[in-house]
Amino acid sequence: MSTRPGELLGSSTLADAAAGHASRSLWAQAARRFRRNRAAMGSIFVLGLIAITAILVPMFWPHGIEDASWEKILAPPSFDDWHWFGTDANGRDLLVRVFYGGRISLTIGLLTTMVALVIGVTYGALAGFIGGRTDGFMMRFVDVMYSLPLLFFVIILVTVFGRNIYLVFVAIGAVEWLTMSRIVRGQTLTVKGKEFVESAVAIGMSRRSILARYIIPNVLGPVVVYVTLLIPTNIVIESYLSFIGLGVQEPLTSWGLLISQGSGQLDSAPWLIFFPATFLAITMFCFNFIGDGLRDALDPRDR
Repeated sequence: MSTRPGELLGSSTLADAAAGHASRSLWAQAARRFRRNRAAMGSIFVLGLIAITAILVPMFWPHGIEDASWEKILAPPSFDDWHWFGTDANGRDLLVRVFYGGRISLTIGLLTTMVALVIGVTYGALAGFIGGRTDGFMMRFVDVMYSLPLLFFVIILVTVFGRNIYLVFVAIGAVEWLTMSRIVRGQTLTVKGKEFVESAVAIGMSRRSILARYIIPNVLGPVVVYVTLLIPTNIVIESYLSFIGLGVQEPLTSWGLLISQGSGQLDSAPWLIFFPATFLAITMFCFNFIGDGLRDALDPRDR
């Protein structure tokens, strides 16, 4: 017996509605579980506070990031003259440089993660949904990219284009989307066998519509968790590149660059490395707590 188009469309619509209702219900339950996680909620508050102060402090602090005082070279932290974190080897206020460096580090972490998110989700969803030889070819390209060391890639870019902050975005973004694409591809292979996806294919929906309406929304759970872990990873990568002189350069600054500059004064001026390293460590812990909270909230065993 042949199936009439109206019946097929009706079943697809019902499946679509059922899938959407179940998805909204699961996300609502996950949100409630996440709000009960005190460590994750506290981490969001701390990260928000760091982000706000990183924006506002350099705007209103009495000292600029390049204001040098030759009478205050390597001055220890004190409340005199508003040098709460002390000064560096050039007499510049460390507090304003730490918060300005937070701007750069957080911006690089967020933007490179967004680049990895867009490229990785799109690439992985296409590879998993199309399948066949196309999937195999796309995944072999990912394997080839994995074989390229990040440091080697950065050295090539610096040699060809010179040192600037945009190379940091390009270098990190060109590598960090690879794992994201693998995660999304694996989830897509699972989702595309569901009844509502098969119904959408049967009624002739375009691949773009199926990916946008059915595939990508249903793979966001693991992606959201991975994003919270990728942001601190990218911040650490930027800090590492700045530490070895391949990342952010003067007159800009970042936590990694401040740590690199402070490492040479560890004995005589430990505050130069203590404050940027402390802010970097707190940020790492906060993102990890948020990632753990999201993982627990989205755990299928708790649904």
